[in-house]
Amino acid sequence: MNRSLITPFILLAIASSAHAQSTEQRSNLSDQQGVAVTIYNENLALVKDQRRLQIKPGTSSLAFRDVSARMRPETALLRSTTAPGSLTVLEQNFDFDLLTPQKLLEKYVGRNVQIIRTNPATGAETTEQAQVLSANNGVVLQIGSRIETGIPGRIVYGDVPPNLRDRPTLVMALDNTGAAQQDVELSYLTSGLAWKADYVVELNATEDKLDISGWVTLTNTSGATYRNAKLQLVAGDVNQVAPRMENRVLMAAPSPTMARAPKAMEEESLFEYHLYTLGRPTTIAENQTKQVSLLAASGVPARKELLLRGNEYYYQSSYGDLGKKMKVAVFVEFDNKESDHLGMPLPKGIIRVYKRDKAGNAQFIGEDRVDHTPKNEKVRLKLGDAFDVTADKKQTDFKKVGGDGKFSNQFESAFELVLKNAKKEAVTVTVQEPMPGDWQVLSSSLPYTKGASNTAVWKVQVPAEGNTTLTYRSLVRY
Repeated sequence: MNRSLITPFILLAIASSAHAQSTEQRSNLSDQQGVAVTIYNENLALVKDQRRLQIKPGTSSLAFRDVSARMRPETALLRSTTAPGSLTVLEQNFDFDLLTPQKLLEKYVGRNVQIIRTNPATGAETTEQAQVLSANNGVVLQIGSRIETGIPGRIVYGDVPPNLRDRPTLVMALDNTGAAQQDVELSYLTSGLAWKADYVVELNATEDKLDISGWVTLTNTSGATYRNAKLQLVAGDVNQVAPRMENRVLMAAPSPTMARAPKAMEEESLFEYHLYTLGRPTTIAENQTKQVSLLAASGVPARKELLLRGNEYYYQSSYGDLGKKMKVAVFVEFDNKESDHLGMPLPKGIIRVYKRDKAGNAQFIGEDRVDHTPKNEKVRLKLGDAFDVTADKKQTDFKKVGGDGKFSNQFESAFELVLKNAKKEAVTVTVQEPMPGDWQVLSSSLPYTKGASNTAVWKVQVPAEGNTTLTYRSLVRY
């Protein structure tokens, strides 16, 4: 159906609908005095919409427009802030079926409409009455005794159904025992508002200090705009009761728009969570992704670690060659404490790390996802695998030295690990060997420590453009 032909008559239908809804009081964003939005991690937000209204004494109908299209109506609560207790909500209906040409046509299935045709030669118009039989993938009309589809005319509707609105609307039946003018607050929970933390880290040339900046990325697909909102974010895993059946609509995230804040967020404890408050109002537009500053710190002490970790199964059977050019993982870690220029509880998110090359250009060197990190905790990031540092490992001996039952095995194993370094500077590689059961290292060419009840740890120095060989023999019982 030609949209250009339908649209003018949608406007006519809206005009007739305005008369049908004239008995209700309507409130839109022009009445808004303020709005506060608290966003949680798991696609959940608390909206507090404050408006100044003229409410008729006694019983009346209030259409509270421009609310979230993904509101959870069972959580909606309207209260008067100037005359507490004077307003009683008798009934409420959430109308989120929005007016479009297709929706209007669907609502008229089984009802009559007017079809206006224009003679292309004379310009004369003729009008016929038709019944809408179907609006699924097109329109099917009964005009008199004939059935027609794809009508090349204009459709005129008698009115707009009362539950079909141009904006999401909460319609409430009120009983007002107070003054006509009142300040009210509508609070409700909604989905469609989400936030996440993103961090950018830059390592210095010697890789022992870093600069970090944190951003909060907000995404609004709730179907409403929150103008000059007081924004607060809750970091933590808040429990929600999952519905038995839930239809999730996945929407593509729009391109982010950057909004640099002059003031970082203030943090405070809230129950067993952390609350972050933006120090200025911000507008969260419908179908928008934006970023606001969370934190910034420079000169944070950092530590880099090259790590090679083995496997428990090495010690339970004969394997021979265990690998050539084995990957050595690269980690960077720092402490989230005030003495290191941080100390704010860090919301979970992705940390992306950069380092400048010789020309001064920042190059991406890896990223990792971190969970909520309290103050004074360590942040540890795996950035990738080393290119120039590799390892060759083999089992040089294996024998069963005791045990004849399922739970009385004793195995003795010997290993050779050659760590190779192609860099022009020496490196230190941490070797972690998880060993099962009751274990001991019988001999070792290099000193080791017991990192945990099941882990032997070596710190191996590997010279520039050279290699170091570690040999050890172990005994395990289990």
